[in-house]
Amino acid sequence: METLRSFKHRNFRILFAANFVSNIGTWAQGVAQAWLILELTNSGSYLGIVTALQFLPTLFFSLSGGKIADKFNKRKVLMITNLTAGTSALSVATLVLTDHIKIWHVMFFAFMLGMGNAIDAPVRQSFNVEVVGKDDLPNAVGLNSANFNTGRLIGPGLSGILISLYGTGVSFLLNGISYFLVILALISIRESELHIENHSRTSTKIREALKYVKARPDILAVMITVFFATSFGLNFNIFNTMMATDIFKKSAAEYGALGSILAIGSLSGAIISARLERKRGPRFVMLGAMLFSSLLIAASFAPSYLIYSIFLPFIGCTALMTFIGANTMVQMRTDSAIRGRVMGIYLTVFLGGTPIVSPLIGWMTELIGTRATITICGSISLLAAVITYSQFHDKSAAPESFAVVDVLETAYEN
Repeated sequence: METLRSFKHRNFRILFAANFVSNIGTWAQGVAQAWLILELTNSGSYLGIVTALQFLPTLFFSLSGGKIADKFNKRKVLMITNLTAGTSALSVATLVLTDHIKIWHVMFFAFMLGMGNAIDAPVRQSFNVEVVGKDDLPNAVGLNSANFNTGRLIGPGLSGILISLYGTGVSFLLNGISYFLVILALISIRESELHIENHSRTSTKIREALKYVKARPDILAVMITVFFATSFGLNFNIFNTMMATDIFKKSAAEYGALGSILAIGSLSGAIISARLERKRGPRFVMLGAMLFSSLLIAASFAPSYLIYSIFLPFIGCTALMTFIGANTMVQMRTDSAIRGRVMGIYLTVFLGGTPIVSPLIGWMTELIGTRATITICGSISLLAAVITYSQFHDKSAAPESFAVVDVLETAYEN
């Protein structure tokens, strides 16, 4: 079956299975962490601060992670990052289960988890092409996203039930164990079956990657669009938490259900993306961001928990198709010699605004209310997508060559 063709690669099958469990754990911990913060502080501002701390390392270390991806053995680097994340999750689980947890513990280990993820993300992104090869990369990105969002479908609901029965500690425990399953999978893959491209040596400086992106209006347009859409629109750990508790006065189980409902749409978007593959470019991303932002604004006016829940699958589907399109396009249109660093820049853009914007969003929910905050965030994302489209829609064609030398030479000539 064409949609599942990446499963012909043994290494992909092994990693896919381990990541499935890990993704469930990741989303379960996300719900538990937000609920734990509210239990400890009863404050939307603290929710924003912890989110900022978790994503702050992305702002400073994703570029370094991209450089590491281009220079070191990616499989071994991923083992270290998963060990860091797993240790952080198990540490919080121990503190919660022994009733010694404090808000500063949550802040510290959220930051440590972010440190691991900041290096892990660009390395993992550039490792995909080595696992399946360039021809199957678009399909693998779609399937990995479907895997991630299946975890997103199961994890929040499962965590809501676990919190109701046993408290938040068990969700952290589940996630901690799941990281060690990924380490076992990485040990099990065959390096002889990896698709490692031979390319000419280029500078390992991040500055070269920045010049490369600046010389590529198609990639630049996608990164600008993604920055505003993720920084202001993709904050559902705050939006769902505050809508469930502040607006609709719901329980932990019902809050967790919102994450699973959102994931229904995200999973659908990922499956559709696995079939669309090469049909996406910068225009697709910019128009998708406009639709996503518009749906977010509409959801902020939902009069009831049920109506808000109905909006979420459509938001999730649109968001995933947009961001998978962006991710795939950047990877496919980048020279392999510099792909790790370019993906480091992309992931800095994708998540780098979060540590700046999240505390602001948390503070705004207390100052002007949850609904008004979501409306403003959606409006900023929409306006940015419209302006970017007006400036770049006629510059979105791919260049004749993606090679670093050719791209930079063309830029110098112009």
